[in-house]
Amino acid sequence: MENIISAAVQRGASDLHIKAGDVFRARINGQLIPLTKQRLTPEQTRAIAVKLIPHERDREQLDELQDYDCSWGLPGVGRFRVNILRQRGSFMIVMRVIPFEIPTIEQLGLPSVVQDISALERGMVLVTGVTGSGKSSTQAAMLGFMNQNMRRHIVTLENPIEFLHRDVNCSITQREVGIDTDSFRVGLRAALRQDPDVILIGEMRDTESIDIALKSAETGHLVISTVHTRDSASTISRLMATFPPEEQKMVRLRLAEQLQAVISQRLLPKKDGKGRVLASEVMVVTGTIRDCIVDPERTAEIPDHIAEGRATYGMQTFDQCLMDLVASDQVDYAVAKAAATNPSDFELKLNMLSGGRPAASAAAAGSAPPAGVSPSYF
Repeated sequence: MENIISAAVQRGASDLHIKAGDVFRARINGQLIPLTKQRLTPEQTRAIAVKLIPHERDREQLDELQDYDCSWGLPGVGRFRVNILRQRGSFMIVMRVIPFEIPTIEQLGLPSVVQDISALERGMVLVTGVTGSGKSSTQAAMLGFMNQNMRRHIVTLENPIEFLHRDVNCSITQREVGIDTDSFRVGLRAALRQDPDVILIGEMRDTESIDIALKSAETGHLVISTVHTRDSASTISRLMATFPPEEQKMVRLRLAEQLQAVISQRLLPKKDGKGRVLASEVMVVTGTIRDCIVDPERTAEIPDHIAEGRATYGMQTFDQCLMDLVASDQVDYAVAKAAATNPSDFELKLNMLSGGRPAASAAAAGSAPPAGVSPSYF
């Protein structure tokens, strides 16, 4: 098993799938690829699950578990976020690869304004995207930037702990839900008594965690968390929908006051087939955007304000980022168009940039490429 995992990581795998009745599979460049020919038996899969579970009490209760999260490390290879589940009465294991090295903001291909966002002293910053879009890597890069350039106490609440941060200029306290604290709710309440400057919450899961996160920001802390949404506008709508209608007006006011930025991201296959590249939307909350958050009738205006704020605030929409990626020949036009928020508008804008030539040939006439782009993003 360890040899197979090591080989998969060397090939750039981002996830491993281990399932009874199937072969080992790995997600490489976004595609799920078989690694072996021999199918695993239920007994073999169960034995692998036992090996990955870190605590004896949990191993003893394995046959009673239905969903289980933990982390696991293979010396010299990497760390993994592990999910053990049941399907058709037998076990399946999904392992997410977590590199030992903390990525930098530049390596991930995020715009330089993310450094300014990381340097904020208070408020709320959200990193959003679908599962597997690199949100954890972006959060780790932001903490890494702080650790190299600032003197702060950073408290993280994760399930499980993914990237391991060493104290450099910051003191970083990493707490794993279920081991170091009973729940996100309990850990988040306790964090306010631990003299933090920054609180990172693995995910805002419910109204209570959102409410406590807002309170943490209101008391002068910088709160960083994730939401499973596609872009900035849908993030506002999703957070509001979590609360009962009678509370939404007040929550909108609180969110408008505390939200500082939203970083939304997607991973796209690179044109040369070697890895994936990050496409990101970055919203910096200005006075105008705060008004759009407060007024639900104006939420739809947010993408236009992001686009207009590129030169002044360093913001960018997904479509602006995608045009950069096409212009720098990193992403194929068809892939970029399919990923665009509005494919028809994307094609029209790219045609305008290309001076009326077909959109697919607009790469040579696009805007400047992103400030930093990863050579390979899984």
